[in-house]
Amino acid sequence: MHSSRFFALFVVLVIAMSAEPVWAGGLYLNEFATPSMGVAGAGAEAIANDASTSFALHNPAGMTRLKESQLMLGGGLVFSTIQFDPDPNTPIPGNDGGDAGGPAPLLAAFYSHSLTDDLKLGFNVFSLSAAVLDYNDDWTGRFLVQEVKFLTVTMNPSVAYRVTDWLSLGVGMTVMYAKLEQTVAAPPPMGTGQVKIDGDDFAFGFNLGALVEVDERTRFGVIYQSEVEPNFSGDVEITPPGLAVGITTKLPFAQLVRVGAYHELSDQVALLGTVGWEDWSTLDDQLLSTARGSATIKRNWRDTYHFSAGIHYRPADRWLLQSGVTYDTSPVSENDRTPDLPMDRQIRVAIGAQHEWSETVTVGAAFEWANYGSAPINNTLLIGDYSRNDLFFFTINVNWKFGQPSETPPTEEK
Repeated sequence: MHSSRFFALFVVLVIAMSAEPVWAGGLYLNEFATPSMGVAGAGAEAIANDASTSFALHNPAGMTRLKESQLMLGGGLVFSTIQFDPDPNTPIPGNDGGDAGGPAPLLAAFYSHSLTDDLKLGFNVFSLSAAVLDYNDDWTGRFLVQEVKFLTVTMNPSVAYRVTDWLSLGVGMTVMYAKLEQTVAAPPPMGTGQVKIDGDDFAFGFNLGALVEVDERTRFGVIYQSEVEPNFSGDVEITPPGLAVGITTKLPFAQLVRVGAYHELSDQVALLGTVGWEDWSTLDDQLLSTARGSATIKRNWRDTYHFSAGIHYRPADRWLLQSGVTYDTSPVSENDRTPDLPMDRQIRVAIGAQHEWSETVTVGAAFEWANYGSAPINNTLLIGDYSRNDLFFFTINVNWKFGQPSETPPTEEK
């Protein structure tokens, strides 16, 4: 193959990859089919009432509050509706892309094993972040993205130990498999073909947690998740004319810190809250390498901040009603935002319910609406914003307790 054709291919790669802010999601999802979805994730670091506390983004240290071994299974669906509204001055002619969203499944499993009253082991499997976008092939932003499929499956073994009556500590390991597939229209001089990017990788990290129990009604949780950086190695193809080259690039999941609180005002009402920081300024530059050259792509992402508040209301002994809201700041400005991840500030509103079916089984459900903002885009290839940028989550969960039942049977429903 002539060097000029390799150079043309490399130019296309840089254009295509500059459409990828971060396949890791930019902001971590809160939706994992756990009971904390009912409060939009508020206080998940401190509540520690079931097996989902073993989750790295809840708080593994909270497993010391569980007397028995516990297993939770969760699942559901997310429906997204993502509609771009091109500005009349957008540089590339084309349609608005249609509704780029659609349905996707949610599945997760969490397990906490009680070795002693003070020592617990945990393990969970879940999808940490995922994206599926499908714009019309001839839309105005086709040189940035046409279709995106990104999936991560993460395993998180962990251990927790009660140090004192009021302090518990937890530590876990993050093992992530990530796979991405992306299609963009090949810009001139490559003709009318497509650039197809396909890569995957395993990546590793760790997480830490601490739980402080002030008294029976009040506790605080702190978690730290290290950066996890998949190194995507795969293939890029351009058809026609059938050019192909290997590609390598790193895309980080940023480190984060969150602090959560849980406080019971009475036997019926409890308040929950979380504040957090995520180090997305780590995605300032991105290195793209091929056998024929490399380039540094400016991302210009910035740190984000997370705020959430929720309430628990218990109308009867076996019923718990939930509601909560969350706000996350935007990770990127309109000049650097791209349509493969149309993420702006985020607002979440959630409701949920938990029911103690028996002494050992609890079932729950939650609904959440997430709005990702108008996400304006203003660059040399695309100008406009999103008239719809919403996700709707419907989930259920079941939690089982193993071992001897508690000595005091549950009180009859009021």
